[in-house]
Amino acid sequence: MIEVGAKAPDFSLSDADGKVWTLADFAGGPLVLYFYPRDDTPGCTVEACSFRDRGPEFAAKGAKVVGISPDSGASHDKFRRKHSLSFILLSDPDKKTMQAYGAYGEKTMYGRKVMGVIRSTFLIDGSGTVIKVFPKVTPAGHADKVLESL
Repeated sequence: MIEVGAKAPDFSLSDADGKVWTLADFAGGPLVLYFYPRDDTPGCTVEACSFRDRGPEFAAKGAKVVGISPDSGASHDKFRRKHSLSFILLSDPDKKTMQAYGAYGEKTMYGRKVMGVIRSTFLIDGSGTVIKVFPKVTPAGHADKVLESL
């Protein structure tokens, strides 16, 4: 997993509308980059909706929130419309960006070891340096903890 003080790995990923975003597109202000396993599942929905609900507070601090999962742009579009999500969701189907951040790998699920997305969040400053890492996130209340760190 990427450590505090490290340069955040660049990425080039598309959103629900097909627009391609890179890390440089978010330069100049804080970026909350969160990795989640799957659109419209219970935990992922709780996490996304909490970021949505606290959106004005993130904006007041100049922070952008971006979610990344392996889901397709069409899946992201359905998810954001269903839950009125106002932030960007990026698609990482080959999981290369997740791997670069350490957000994909072996984890324990239902008592078994499996490969999958490790729910984690990275707070990145305006110059692209990781300033806070939230590994193995619990969805409920997570947005509050990230907001406190800003």
